Parts: sequence; C-alpha cells; structure tokens
Amino acid sequence: QLQLVESGGGLVQPGGSLRLSCAASGFTLERYAIGWFRQVPGKEREGISCLRTSDSSTSYAESMKGRATISRNNAKNTVYLQIDSLEPEDTAVYYCAASVWYYYCSGYILEADFGSWGQGTPVTVSS
Repeated sequence: QLQLVESGGGLVQPGGSLRLSCAASGFTLERYAIGWFRQVPGKEREGISCLRTSDSSTSYAESMKGRATISRNNAKNTVYLQIDSLEPEDTAVYYCAASVWYYYCSGYILEADFGSWGQGTPVTVSS
C-alpha cells in the first residue's frame, strides 16, 4: 500500500522559510513523480510543484517560481519542498501525492493526475 506522510509545517513569520518533507512507505518513491499541493479552506487544491523521475526535471506554479525548490533523497525515500520568502498568502495545508502516471507529471500539476495523498501538514505564515 502506497503511503505518504508530510511533515515540516508550522508557524513561520513573513519572510521566513520552511522545508516540508514527504516520506514514502510501501513503495520506492524514486519510481514516481511526486507533486506538492496546498489547500486553503473553502478553496480548491492548488498544485505548486512536481518532480519527475524520468529526467529529474521540475515544475512550479507561478506562485512558487523563484522561491521554492523541490528535491528528492532516494536513500531516505523522501521528497522535500523548500519554500523561501513566505507570505501570509502561503498559509494553507500542504499535501504531497504520487503521480498515477508513475514517472511523469504535467507542467500544469493537476490534482487529477495524482493519488496516494498524504494527510497534509499545515503551514501558517503570520507575525
């Protein structure tokens, strides 16, 4: 059974940074493209980043370009999302998920292309 567990969320001041972790169990994470999403209550889930296994290429939503970095540690079976220059608008629950297309994810980072969702880790950006 594919399981993903997110961690690393919390309260951070505007301008600060966080590194979110997505740990996999039950499967070898490097065989799957992994996406990061976030959701604010009452709004749709937003795809913010994806890391492919075919060529290790990445995609980022416009809201994340220049301040987010997605990476993978195969030895730890974990994918990370580093977000810098956090703003109050980044407050959300952050989720990771594995692509249903295995090694591939679209540059549009669509929720429908992902499954095996984690439970999410909340991030609050506030002074």
